[in-house]
Amino acid sequence: MASLNVYSALVVLFLTCGAAMATKENDQIIKENHCETKMGLPCVLEAFTSIFEIGSISNKCCGELVGLGKVCHSALVKRTLENPLFKDLTPATIIAKSIQTWNNCLALIDSPSPSA
Repeated sequence: MASLNVYSALVVLFLTCGAAMATKENDQIIKENHCETKMGLPCVLEAFTSIFEIGSISNKCCGELVGLGKVCHSALVKRTLENPLFKDLTPATIIAKSIQTWNNCLALIDSPSPSA
């Protein structure tokens, strides 16, 4: 069964709503790195909520986010910000939350597990 993710769903939503497409640069990065297929839907929802709304991201989803890679993460966030559906958001705030989420997940994944 194919795994959908929010970024793919957002692309479909953007296209069906007639929203403007993202810049060619971000699209190229996303396409070349297969960014839209690297995370499962539940984790994409958690990451999206933690960045664009108010929410947290689980350890499991932090692992998937770090596995996605910083290049993909940044390109997907920037592309989402370019969509008119998110025009009321403050880009600087979203970018700051994106960096904070990334850094928190990276620290969590890089930290050694406590001994039992």
